[in-house]
Amino acid sequence: MSKYSGNRVSLDKERMYEIIRSPLITEKSTIISEHNQVSFRVPLSVTKPEIRAAVEGLFGVKVTSVNTLQQQGKVKRFKGRIGKRADTKKAIVTLVEGDTIDITVGV
Repeated sequence: MSKYSGNRVSLDKERMYEIIRSPLITEKSTIISEHNQVSFRVPLSVTKPEIRAAVEGLFGVKVTSVNTLQQQGKVKRFKGRIGKRADTKKAIVTLVEGDTIDITVGV
């Protein structure tokens, strides 16, 4: 459960783990890591303040900004039947200069 107070959102630990589902490890995410940015897969319903609070609470870093994007699922065929992949939401989190998150090590 999240509580909104002014600019900050307070979350309990369980909700933080629900928000940050997994890190994205791709070529592009390794390139943006040079610019103090980390990318995560998050649920479709979360907001930017919730993502900020979850990253700051779980990893103990300060977040400068949060950018999100929603990717629509592709329509694919499997054995002649039409199906649709699930929609996903990604969050690109920019950290304060000097802070880092090592995503290869678990939380």
